[in-house]
Amino acid sequence: MWHKIAAFIIKYRILLLIILLADTAIMGYYASQVKLSYDFTSAVPTDNQKYIEYQQFRKQFGEDGNLMVIGVKTSSFFDPAFFNDYAALVKKIAKVDAVENVLSIPGAITLVKDTVSQKLKVVPIAGNPPFSNVDSIKETFLNLPFYKGFLYNPDTKAYLMAIRIQKDVLNSKGRADVINSIVALGNEFGKKNNTEMHFSGLPLIRTDMANRVQSEMRLFLILSFVLTAVILVLFFRSFSAVLASMLVVAIGVVWSIGTIVLLGYKITILTALIPPLVVVIGIPNCVYLLNRYHFEYNRNPNKMRSLLRMVDRMGIVTFFTNLTAGIGFGVFFFTKSVLLKEFGLVAGINILGLFFISLVFIPAFFSFLPPPKVHHTKYLESGWINKLLDRITNWVFSHRTTIYGATLILCALSVWGVLRLKNDAHIVDDLPKSDKVYLDLKFFESNFKGVMPLEIVIDTRKKNGVLSLEVLQKMDQMGAYLQSFPEIGRPLAITEGIKFANQAYFGGDSSSYQVPGDMLQASFVMPYLRTKGDNNSMFNKLLHSFVDSTKQKTRISVSMADIGSHKLPILLDRIKPEAARIFDSSKYTVTFTGTSITFLEGSKFIVNSLRDSLILAFIIIFGCMIAVFRSWRILLMSIIVNIVPLLITAGLMGWMGIRIKPSTVLVFSVALGITIDVTIRFLVNFKQELAQHDYSIAETVHRTIRDTGLSIVYTSLILIAGFGVFALSQFDGTKSLGYLTSMTLFVAMVTNLTLLPALLLWMDKVIEKKNNAVSYLMGEDEDDVIKMND
Repeated sequence: MWHKIAAFIIKYRILLLIILLADTAIMGYYASQVKLSYDFTSAVPTDNQKYIEYQQFRKQFGEDGNLMVIGVKTSSFFDPAFFNDYAALVKKIAKVDAVENVLSIPGAITLVKDTVSQKLKVVPIAGNPPFSNVDSIKETFLNLPFYKGFLYNPDTKAYLMAIRIQKDVLNSKGRADVINSIVALGNEFGKKNNTEMHFSGLPLIRTDMANRVQSEMRLFLILSFVLTAVILVLFFRSFSAVLASMLVVAIGVVWSIGTIVLLGYKITILTALIPPLVVVIGIPNCVYLLNRYHFEYNRNPNKMRSLLRMVDRMGIVTFFTNLTAGIGFGVFFFTKSVLLKEFGLVAGINILGLFFISLVFIPAFFSFLPPPKVHHTKYLESGWINKLLDRITNWVFSHRTTIYGATLILCALSVWGVLRLKNDAHIVDDLPKSDKVYLDLKFFESNFKGVMPLEIVIDTRKKNGVLSLEVLQKMDQMGAYLQSFPEIGRPLAITEGIKFANQAYFGGDSSSYQVPGDMLQASFVMPYLRTKGDNNSMFNKLLHSFVDSTKQKTRISVSMADIGSHKLPILLDRIKPEAARIFDSSKYTVTFTGTSITFLEGSKFIVNSLRDSLILAFIIIFGCMIAVFRSWRILLMSIIVNIVPLLITAGLMGWMGIRIKPSTVLVFSVALGITIDVTIRFLVNFKQELAQHDYSIAETVHRTIRDTGLSIVYTSLILIAGFGVFALSQFDGTKSLGYLTSMTLFVAMVTNLTLLPALLLWMDKVIEKKNNAVSYLMGEDEDDVIKMND
């Protein structure tokens, strides 16, 4: 079959090249329309209960992840010059497009009781700038407990400004301009007043990460092209070989980006990895094909015959190596996570696409070129590689016991390391600890307990139930309990507005900042909750954003530290029993939601999905292998040879303290899909050579190491270097993907060149007769073997 395919490609090479280039032009058009994704909730499936609860919360109360914060730490905040500049900064930020409102000290309000209208008047504490009475403003402000822990920390002299941004803008490319404008204004203020500015909040964190993803995709794409080109030059010493390989992967890159657009997807932190992955994974196709072409030409200097033999011998190998790599990525499509589905489908399609691109382009391209010259095939007799293969062969034939023993010891140590692995992820997990975004987040955690949103929704199950004194007192009790945790900041709820109103009713006395103690006191205070004056005031917006339209549901909103996916469930398990005690489940429904909860759910879901997809990849890949080789013994050897590198990598992660999280679990599925390629390459060549060596397993193993060793070493080095590029990433997760995958591929190269042939020789000792050896190893009937021998 493959001989016919080779003849077809050579015969219709011009037509096939025209079709290939036309398809590439079309995909290039679509690729030019690719967009960046700003949605960070797609890790959780849409039918997940936590996701549904979060969407219901957003529908009832609005977005919880659209608050950006600016912090300063100074003892001169209320100095007239500094305060006036700060007020000017607030005014400038408020004018930035898409900024809904700014909560700050210069814009803070107080409430004053109007006994005539029986309403509360909203009165700004500062008035209009410039301010000459800063001391008076300070005294008024510090007498308002409502703002303590929100806008300032009296113990650390830290002050905060909260900026709410339109949610529609945050899901568009315009978010970068908004965030950059705010940061620029803040830095301008900081430079003028010689004050360090701190910026955080999910809008800034997400925008910063999205921008880095976009820039890194370009960087890795360029680096992967350059690095692989250099290695190919050193390998082939042929401009035409390097050019052909670069054109193959360039077409693959265009197809991959075009596929993203055609499927209606956008660039995410995962799909951004696909173009450089296409480069890294596509080059081995070219190396295998060109290596075989040069090998055949060296043996029989006929260009067209060598190209036909190249496709005939390497077509099936290249197909199955791309198929297994595609499966390694494609299984992510069967998860429920949108993020993983998109990555798996695009990667799987385009890795298989690389097979067709290389199978058509390489023979067609070289059919128009002159035959290879002597120096183009000189690498086949490379001194250092032949010495290396001689040593490997010697070890396989003379030191098999040592190979088995070393493998067992490494596996035992790896299992010990695996037992030390911990599952933990953070929202800014992938940022280096010295990064400005990470350090600023820690600033807000140390001064304001953090900025990560946690929402607690209380459903009273009856209309206007929120306004009952019993519910308000229970909410106040719950808020006090939440404040007892060092990881949680001061809760914000309608009860804080009630306390503020109560303080105003009693003449502004800060000791009256509390929920009314009985119905009599409440009956006096409640009428004053109808504020007089500005209906769009911060106070009115605050009240309306914490109660639904029917006044049946309300929320307690807290900002908390990014404590990670390991500690967060423990913290919630401590809070939930107390919430159930305060709010009787027969009368109330309490729901925990918010970005922190959805992140936790998404992190757990991705890790579990990657684990399941790895198992599925094993089943499908090894199912393909048993279909090709028709032998469970070959299957068993393949499983051992490919599990060992994954086990060693997992063990090293445990010993090095690298935690299990989405980015590190991804390594195993990716590595499996690639490392199995080497095994297939070795075993297919072994099967093809067996008959030519009178079914002598020992001789065939010796020949296979020599024939495949060269291309296995070089393609492994290319893959190791290609994935090593990711180690330059600013994201720790992408770095982990880079160096852990490179390490796994190196171990896989070693096991496939030592342990696999050693196991084949061990089988030779177990099987006494030649015919039985063929029957057991190749899955062929004994009658067929007799016919072959005849």
